[in-house]
Amino acid sequence: MAAQVTINEGVLWVGGEAYPLRNISHVGQRMIEVDKGAAWKEFLLRTLVWFFFGGIFAAVVDVVGVILFIAVQAFLIWRLVLALQKPPVYGLVLNTSGTQREAIWSTRQDEILQLIQEITKAIGNPDIAQMVINVEHAVAGDLIKQYGSGNIGKAQHSGSGGIQAS
Repeated sequence: MAAQVTINEGVLWVGGEAYPLRNISHVGQRMIEVDKGAAWKEFLLRTLVWFFFGGIFAAVVDVVGVILFIAVQAFLIWRLVLALQKPPVYGLVLNTSGTQREAIWSTRQDEILQLIQEITKAIGNPDIAQMVINVEHAVAGDLIKQYGSGNIGKAQHSGSGGIQAS
């Protein structure tokens, strides 16, 4: 998914969101990556549970049970591989009037770093700067925040892009 960031007439536009350059007090980045340790822990726990119950099921049902046992274990391995292959995502963070907002997310750190540099230059000259930056590797979706073993829910944000987490 591509997204467009525009700086024009003293305003930073990220999708449909407008940020007056004079109100931006800080520009930075945030990185979120898959917790590989948690992915392995979840896989091992599910595998142990499946070995216990699936083994009993396979012993009772015979050939169909063995086929189902192997299929479910293959599915668990597939989910682990998908989780481990997810790339980190990088967010453009803007502070305006004491509020921190993640304006756009990308799987490419260099795109976010370029945005930070261009926005910082534009803040120094808000009336002169005019540019359009295309973020080719923008990420869409909702941000799911989870700390430790407890899920605190799904956090919506108002900026363009986002994260899809499962």
